[in-house]
Amino acid sequence: MGGVTTGVLALVAAVWGALAGTLLPRAAYRFAVPSGEPWRDHCPAGHHPVRGWLGGARCGRCADSGRRADSGRRAGAGGTADSREHAGGLPEGAPPPSYRAPSALLLAPATALVCAALAAATGTRPELAVWLLLAPVGVLLSAVDLRVQRLPDPLTLPLAALALALLGLAALLPEHAGHWRTALYGALALGAGYYALYRLNPGGMGFGDVKLAVGMGAVLGWYGWSTVLLGTFAGFLLGALYGGALVLARRADRRTAIAFGPFLIAGAFLGLLAGAYAA
Repeated sequence: MGGVTTGVLALVAAVWGALAGTLLPRAAYRFAVPSGEPWRDHCPAGHHPVRGWLGGARCGRCADSGRRADSGRRAGAGGTADSREHAGGLPEGAPPPSYRAPSALLLAPATALVCAALAAATGTRPELAVWLLLAPVGVLLSAVDLRVQRLPDPLTLPLAALALALLGLAALLPEHAGHWRTALYGALALGAGYYALYRLNPGGMGFGDVKLAVGMGAVLGWYGWSTVLLGTFAGFLLGALYGGALVLARRADRRTAIAFGPFLIAGAFLGLLAGAYAA
């Protein structure tokens, strides 16, 4: 019976993750700009303003004008006013012509898989709701950091605050398997540890990683210090393996900067799975 319940829970979590993942491409597109530049406010073609943060990155107005232009060419009309407008220069805030907006076909399955694994590990304990709410943010941060090596401030520290607030609520419910104080101490400890690394080697680690570490320390600390250590070690190990693979493939050298945020998040994910199974 427990296996059936876990399977159903994982399926429901996967559906939630898939639905949440379909809403991430627009935020990933708008946030994926190099450090110091403002968030994108034009569609991938660069011709229409983008409003809101949830939904697809594809521009419906561009698609409609493209269809009208095709119809006009077939009719010998030479295209529409919109299509002629698209021949002009790109406005400020638009991506380069070669930029490919993130696809829900990648983000939705990734979020679904993460949510399903967390549900299978956590079961019906109340902290599962916290993991399911935070998982899409982790996927979004990974997607942005992989693209432009930047962890947006509007996501990193609010993620830590949200994690601690939600875990505080979970600690009030029966059958929870963690400790809120350890989550708080884990957030402070991991943030301080990453800050020390940042001060020692600013070129090897960004300050965005320090802010992200606060949130990852909170979720790992919920299950205790052994989970904090495991998740931290897993993140560094994954990052080292990836960097070593790039060096062996001659796609990077020892001084090449890589996006560490996805490995920090992946390590926290693995630590969280282990902590939830052991709790």
